[in-house]
Amino acid sequence: MEINTCLNQFKPISLKEMNSVSLMNRMDVKFLFKKSQLPILLSHLTSHYNILKIKNKIIQDYKSLYFDTPDRFFYMAHHNRRVNRNKVRFREYVGSDLIFLEIKFKNNKGKTIKKRMRVDKVYKDLLPEHNLFIKSTIGKDLTLIAQHWINFKRITFVDKLNTERITIDLNLNYSDDSQSGSLDNIVIAEVKKDRSSQSSKFTYIAKKYHITPTRMSKYCVSTINLNKDVKFNRFKSKLLLINKLQLL
Repeated sequence: MEINTCLNQFKPISLKEMNSVSLMNRMDVKFLFKKSQLPILLSHLTSHYNILKIKNKIIQDYKSLYFDTPDRFFYMAHHNRRVNRNKVRFREYVGSDLIFLEIKFKNNKGKTIKKRMRVDKVYKDLLPEHNLFIKSTIGKDLTLIAQHWINFKRITFVDKLNTERITIDLNLNYSDDSQSGSLDNIVIAEVKKDRSSQSSKFTYIAKKYHITPTRMSKYCVSTINLNKDVKFNRFKSKLLLINKLQLL
């Protein structure tokens, strides 16, 4: 069964209805698997989840421009497994006509906290108000420059009890001013839920098909693929898995 055929089996939910599950303070669990496995997984989810529909579209385009210091402080913090680390990006939610400057903070308990400010466009050079927001959120005065773009298509599901959100990211591609790459054959699924909510139905179904949680940073993987000089020792096993899935 094709992916679009599977998606049409889900009951749609509006962005306004989904806002009750915005989960800005949440626990995240990621899964990586082959794109060819997606239809069978979706067929098991229809009775448990609704699908986000915006302007008659159920597959949304996301465009993100990531920022880091010249010596890649954010990347190295992740590589060196530092707790209490950040990512900074502009993200355009194309179907919603929304653009935000976003800061993702992962604390020492594994919880993700996202803070953001709405902007009128994606800026390649940060404005003073952007730097002020970043400094007040991170607590450091950092010199940040645009690194590269990461774009993908996203399908969002909300469980029928409104306690959990699942995002399915497809057709991921990344680029800087001189290079580009993609992960066309890989699906990145993420279960986003409050710590107090019950176990995820998606997690249970994925396990049946031998798909287990896998940590993976879009920013870190794309940084490695676009910059051959960066340190990546601690990501080697992840890169091997990604390359294997890409070739299958």
